[in-house]
Amino acid sequence: MTTDTFKVTIHMVSSLDGIIAKKDNSVSWFETSDRYEKGVEITEQDIGKFLKTIDCYVMGARTYEHALELSKSYGWAYGDTPTIVVTHRDLPVNRQNIEIYSGDLKKLVEERLKPNYRNVWLAGGAMLVKDFIRLKLADEIRLSVLPVILGDGTLFFDHVEQEQGLHLKEVTAYKTGMVELWYEIKKD
Repeated sequence: MTTDTFKVTIHMVSSLDGIIAKKDNSVSWFETSDRYEKGVEITEQDIGKFLKTIDCYVMGARTYEHALELSKSYGWAYGDTPTIVVTHRDLPVNRQNIEIYSGDLKKLVEERLKPNYRNVWLAGGAMLVKDFIRLKLADEIRLSVLPVILGDGTLFFDHVEQEQGLHLKEVTAYKTGMVELWYEIKKD
């Protein structure tokens, strides 16, 4: 399936202070909410419809391991959508839609993703995000900022080590107090 438009979106949920994971990997802070009356209400149906637009997920080994652990309590968050885990380690694969990839990231994008998908979401983690930004393989960033300051943990943009221009496409404030920032990555 060759597609006309192809994009890689980096997606991350963070605290206001830019932390994407607490040191103990707990996720209870994801349920932190506020009430913002001017915000947009989002329904489960809206979320389900939106998730159907994602053709493939890409994630690093730690994100995958964390998702596997969370799936024991909450179910597999990525459904039946193809998921590629980038790692050099031998990790368990218990779903047919999960593929382990070990190799060059440019080849992954050009030879595996572009010919087969239109809308790819990079779901973590911080090290893989850094590599995609450094290699100019991502097209946009969608950052969901939750109304909490964690103070300590894994930073989203830790040691990116290069300046990267962005163009703001959209800002959405939700009734829960979450704000989504949607940026196009400038490729100059």
